[in-house]
Amino acid sequence: MRKDRATKSYIMGAMDIEASELQKAVERMHTCKAMLAQSVPVTETFEGKTVWEGVVHVFDLKGHLTANRAYAWSWPIEASDKRRFFAVLHQGPITSPLEAVRMAIVAEQRDK
Repeated sequence: MRKDRATKSYIMGAMDIEASELQKAVERMHTCKAMLAQSVPVTETFEGKTVWEGVVHVFDLKGHLTANRAYAWSWPIEASDKRRFFAVLHQGPITSPLEAVRMAIVAEQRDK
């Protein structure tokens, strides 16, 4: 994918969404209870250009076997009225909202 297209996709995806919708997504994806802890503005850049900018909601988890925190956000699916939800666990190399966004961007690029 061309860099300018990737930039457009990610910045468009940074629209805010209700925290309650993200809470439901976290609970559904990770089969545990999630409580909103904070909302963190995140800006990810690559080669001096912003590739993603938005708010990542941080949830404390109860009842998950391996993690006590998750980072969640959403962005629209290209050419669709639907949204893609992300709920990344705080574990391994993922220790912050920024790291969660970076991991998702790398995974998405790798999948294409």
